[in-house]
Amino acid sequence: MNHLSTDTFVSFVEAYANRLVEMRDVLNNLDNRIGDGDHGTNMARGFSAAVDKLKSTPPPDVAVGCQLVAMTLLGSVGGASGPLYSTVFMKLMAEWKGLTEVNRVQLQQGLQAALDGLIARGKASVGDKTMVDLWTPVVRRLAETESVWDGADLMAVVKEAVLGTKDMIAKKGRAAYLGARSQGTCDPGSLSSALFFEELFAAVLPKGAERIQWHTLAL
Repeated sequence: MNHLSTDTFVSFVEAYANRLVEMRDVLNNLDNRIGDGDHGTNMARGFSAAVDKLKSTPPPDVAVGCQLVAMTLLGSVGGASGPLYSTVFMKLMAEWKGLTEVNRVQLQQGLQAALDGLIARGKASVGDKTMVDLWTPVVRRLAETESVWDGADLMAVVKEAVLGTKDMIAKKGRAAYLGARSQGTCDPGSLSSALFFEELFAAVLPKGAERIQWHTLAL
């Protein structure tokens, strides 16, 4: 498959919203250790609102769908997560303007633009214990793979990246105030991003992608 139609995009956002609801307590638990404790609640609320918007105002193409999601997140997700995830979808919108179907190359280019936007918006680098630590290796693997993307390979990258944030010392956001005490906890933004890629890969890959049991791994 390796392409994203307008209908598939809506289904992906809905699946991601449902996954965030399912993982809300896990995300809140992680965020409670190094942040405000509401990352799961905010993300689940924001993406559930985005699904409602997409269904009440069906987008004519993928880019318009991205714009609807971005604007909804800005108005419904608190803290840093709203602007950051909104940036992701605004960058995707710019890359996919007018497209009713996004092919493999365009999908990779859009995700690269989203990563560049995250880095610019959050002023974060790899090793800062942020969602950039998840996005960077995943987007890199997509760019490196010349043949059909393999779901198991990509999810192995996702898993390693999330768990790799556990021993990092946070250098951005509220967690940075904890210094060395931020070690020992996976970054909640990396986990919510992992769920993003899980559902995206499940939607666009020929054989889908297996969901990881994060409840025990990340805590």
